[in-house]
Amino acid sequence: MNDTKPMSEYLLLFRGKDWDEGLPQDELQRLLDDVIAWHEDLAKRGLIKAGQPLARRGKVVSGERSRGVTDGPFVESKEGIGGYLILLAGSEDEAVAIAKSSPTLFYGTTVEVRPLLNECPCFVRARRKLTFASV
Repeated sequence: MNDTKPMSEYLLLFRGKDWDEGLPQDELQRLLDDVIAWHEDLAKRGLIKAGQPLARRGKVVSGERSRGVTDGPFVESKEGIGGYLILLAGSEDEAVAIAKSSPTLFYGTTVEVRPLLNECPCFVRARRKLTFASV
């Protein structure tokens, strides 16, 4: 009998201002150590599938046939997505609990937890509509 529970993938999006700004050196060192230990622990437990920090700049493509390109993301905001992790967890509650343990939460970041899907919901709905239309 297999005692391991099935794991699902969740995307953790880290949003906020730069958490390192304005901290005294001793607090900055402690926080840096905590963040590194948090990541290393998740990796050692086999819970991180992928993840990287993101540049604060980029381009936003929008509009019909991708005609609109602006500097972004979130041109009007000083906050943005600073990075992501693809996390393996047994449930959404477990993924949320892991996100709640992020040391940077106490320094102004937020973590959005989103289940990763095997298929785009728009494709599922479109196929369903097309199937009903052909009957």
